[in-house]
Amino acid sequence: MREILKDFSSPALIMAIEANQFELWRILAEMLKAELHHEPDMIWLSTNIPFYLCNLVGRVQFVPNDDIDARIDTTLTRFKSRGMPMSWWTGPATRPIDLGKYLEAHGLTHVEDYPGMAVDLLKLNVDLSVPPGLTIERVEDVEGLEKWIHPFTIGIGYPDYFAKIIFDYTAAMGFGLHLPMRDYVGLLKGEPVACSTLMLGSGVAGIYNVATVPEARRQGIGTAMTLAPLREARSLGYRVAILQSSQIGLRVYRRLGFKEYCKIGMYMWTGETNG
Repeated sequence: MREILKDFSSPALIMAIEANQFELWRILAEMLKAELHHEPDMIWLSTNIPFYLCNLVGRVQFVPNDDIDARIDTTLTRFKSRGMPMSWWTGPATRPIDLGKYLEAHGLTHVEDYPGMAVDLLKLNVDLSVPPGLTIERVEDVEGLEKWIHPFTIGIGYPDYFAKIIFDYTAAMGFGLHLPMRDYVGLLKGEPVACSTLMLGSGVAGIYNVATVPEARRQGIGTAMTLAPLREARSLGYRVAILQSSQIGLRVYRRLGFKEYCKIGMYMWTGETNG
């Protein structure tokens, strides 16, 4: 029986927003057949796959007497020595709190600060209409996964090789309701146009991979794709849902009742060197 978070204080919600993300990293490491390294002051994942989501650093908590520049150099060497693109994530637990300026000084690009958001599922705004012709299905077999992978790839813009890794792992793991991750596909007049993922971890319901193919956007489909897993999480007894919003999705999530509690920053190194 999973322990469900029922503490709605800001510190508890902020902690859950980050913790759920790192639960997702654990599963991603399994997908990539790699080890997620848990060190006392950071988590990191390194692979030979040249994609920024396959090489990660996060939950960094350097102590005051650390040589921060040296620690960053040592960490980046794992990726730079092999020319691997990588992403370094910051959040409310990051120390020092101004780590981002050090990362930029070391050549990383600040991509975005994503609003970390949460909602009480019993206060969720469910009075939102579903676009005509849209049906939403939970992925329960390989046929459903084949539908889901199309908007996952096209809607988000992931490379085909990364999508294949996700597909192969999910197909191998199966589709039982005992698993922490559940995928949803949106069909518009029978055609797969949207996707979303529910990640049950750290006592909360995390929403990820909300995407719609370009030709089906601006119809309220993304809202419906977010609402479907939220309803399922609520039916399972979960009280808190969390997500990290893009600027585009912020208005949608606020309409559903989400509130912002923190920022999750992403910094990227492309794998390219000058000279």
